Amino acid sequence: MSLTWHRARLVERRPQTDTARTLVLTVPDWPGHLPGQHVDVRLTADDGYQAVRSYSLAAPTDGSRIELGVQAVSDGEVSPYLADVLPIGAEVEIRGPLGNWFVWRPGQTDPVLLVAGGSGVVPLAAMIRAHREAHSRSAFHLLYSVRTPDDVWYGDSLTDHDHDPGLDVDFVYTRQAPSGSDRAPGRVTDADLTGPVSRLLPASPAYVCGPTGFVETVGDLLTGLGRDPATIRTERFG
Repeated sequence: MSLTWHRARLVERRPQTDTARTLVLTVPDWPGHLPGQHVDVRLTADDGYQAVRSYSLAAPTDGSRIELGVQAVSDGEVSPYLADVLPIGAEVEIRGPLGNWFVWRPGQTDPVLLVAGGSGVVPLAAMIRAHREAHSRSAFHLLYSVRTPDDVWYGDSLTDHDHDPGLDVDFVYTRQAPSGSDRAPGRVTDADLTGPVSRLLPASPAYVCGPTGFVETVGDLLTGLGRDPATIRTERFG
């Protein structure tokens, strides 16, 4: 069954990093979505040329309001325009929601491991926010790999233990760690995953999102630590 294109109006743009933005749009006939899903965004130029790109939903379903995470790519055709040029009040077309495998449902009770590389944190942030809103008792652990502290999306909201005591967050900095960090900069290793994996149940899901190479590496590390591949759900880009 083909999905319908919806008109979506940009109502707010929030900076996350120097090049990353949250776009808040209203979609009057939005059908709702699950945390972890994504959408297609279509832009149409005056001469009729169209470009379509996929972006993850950054927040749980909220009536006609949706949030997208956009990382501007320097040589990109669409992302720089969405991140910094599209005027507030302008409209684009949205198709979705898309993807039914890489989702978390509030009714799930098993502990969950989330592993993000860079902007791959966007759909995982939607899961975290849904977990918080549902007052879920399932344990969540986010392992978030970024180049430097300045590349972290969502800032303090990821570590708001007062509103989500069931969430633990660890950062892995690959190029520059903050002062006082007890982990030297470097890529994710099995040592980073051993602790979080030990707290999972056999059927617990692990959600991994990020660049293709990152996702493949983390998937291999998780299976090497004994995780059943059927429990590892991945979303990749690039």
